[in-house]
Amino acid sequence: MSISAERRPVLDSVSKAIVEQLQEDGRRSYAEIGKAVGLSETATRQRVQKLQDAGVLQIVAVTDPLQLGFARQAMIGVRVSGDTRVIAAEMAELPGVIYVVSTAGSFDLLVEVVCESDDDLIDLLNDRIRSLPDVVATETFVYLKLHRQLYNWGTR
Repeated sequence: MSISAERRPVLDSVSKAIVEQLQEDGRRSYAEIGKAVGLSETATRQRVQKLQDAGVLQIVAVTDPLQLGFARQAMIGVRVSGDTRVIAAEMAELPGVIYVVSTAGSFDLLVEVVCESDDDLIDLLNDRIRSLPDVVATETFVYLKLHRQLYNWGTR
């Protein structure tokens, strides 16, 4: 793995294979991954640590919010005036906000949230998001049912 002029990691074929192994099963042992990619357990552990340190991957437990008491999920489209980076940084610090992305569409930002209830969503919208001075408008897309969510899109 090397760092390009843009400071973006360039993955070799072994690192890509490791990422793909972890995308299939994040609990796979280093020994299993090493066997699949042709490295020792120690070398595999070191590679995974380098990938984590470079920000290429993180190993986390993906949970079902409903099973953990978060009955309401939503995506909120946000239009702002001024510097979207400033508002994005403020949004990223709000409790319940799990995803913030700048866009080049009818919304400046998309903000994904998880809340315990509809009342909590209303409070988050009115008291936290819409009260930010540069937020001009919001549109909330309440999730009714999650049909597909994948994390194994592979590497290039």
